[in-house]
Amino acid sequence: MAKVTLQKVVKSYDGKQQAVKGIDIDIADKEFVVLVGPSGCGKTTTLRMVAGLESVTGGDILIGDKRVNDLPARDRDIAMVFQNYALYPHLSVYENIAFGLRTRRHSAEDIEARVTEAGRILGIADFLKRKPKELSGGQRQRVAMGRAIVRHPQVFLFDEPLSNLDAKLRAQMRTEIKRIHQTVQATTLYVTHDQIEAMTLADRIVMMNHGVIEQIGTPDEMYHHPASRFVAGFIGSPPMNFFDCHVVQAGSGLALRLADGTELVLPEDRAKRYAQWRDKAMVFGIRPEDLGLATEAARPDQVMPVTIEVAEPLGADTLLYFPLGDTFACARVDPHAPTAVGQTVTLAPNLAHMHLMEPEHGRVV
Repeated sequence: MAKVTLQKVVKSYDGKQQAVKGIDIDIADKEFVVLVGPSGCGKTTTLRMVAGLESVTGGDILIGDKRVNDLPARDRDIAMVFQNYALYPHLSVYENIAFGLRTRRHSAEDIEARVTEAGRILGIADFLKRKPKELSGGQRQRVAMGRAIVRHPQVFLFDEPLSNLDAKLRAQMRTEIKRIHQTVQATTLYVTHDQIEAMTLADRIVMMNHGVIEQIGTPDEMYHHPASRFVAGFIGSPPMNFFDCHVVQAGSGLALRLADGTELVLPEDRAKRYAQWRDKAMVFGIRPEDLGLATEAARPDQVMPVTIEVAEPLGADTLLYFPLGDTFACARVDPHAPTAVGQTVTLAPNLAHMHLMEPEHGRVV
């Protein structure tokens, strides 16, 4: 296996449109890194440059300590799993997995050993004699992964491999991919637009937006310590709520004045942290799970009265949606709480978990 390094990598088309704008990424040996972001952010282009399927306009890509910018894809010792399984319909599962080994003239004994081992790891040992048309979508994706695993490459590249699967099967395959990575211990670069895949699979996440990197961090860091409003809104389901506010004086401390006039007095540590933004228009971010129903013990200067417009019971919890200023926000509450559409309830945000952001650039302060 090997580390992968991207140094000031740029990709432009016709010398004008920049799809990737000078990014730096260091992927350690055996690390599982996920590139995530919306369509058009540059994540797939970045993966294809690592694979050798796209040329590099500027910067360097290294696999191990070897610069591979001008190296053909076949000589980079990588294996790629695509969104499209690209299986040969006339070949058996065994022959599909073995195909790349045969073209590289591996011995029959080596092919047998590698395919058998891949079948065991992927749980498809009983399907090796079947044709792809006899398999489910999840089983076909396992075959595509098996074709990559038997290569024993330095780096695995995944390009949105679960996009064609239904929701239940995607969840199952996420678990399978994580289990396989723990078994094979391969350096892996994985591309997805699905933040749940990123959170559940990654050792580290690279969040991309408009060809640049917004933040690199562990799933925990991305969730609890987002660097920008973009990251905070992309990671998490339902996404973080954002309320326009003003930071105002409140006695000897500070408060957030919301669009409806509600003032939330900040805890002492937060007041010290945000002192330099006194009298500034800012954005208050809070996740739905940190916006619960107020109890009798809640401070009256740290609650928000709101009117429920939509309620979504999910079994384990209930999502309450309500308007506040220009924001249609969400709170995640106990499913047994007595709430109904049209009812006014009092919410108590957990201000220890809040985020304050600049409105112009979205930077978390």
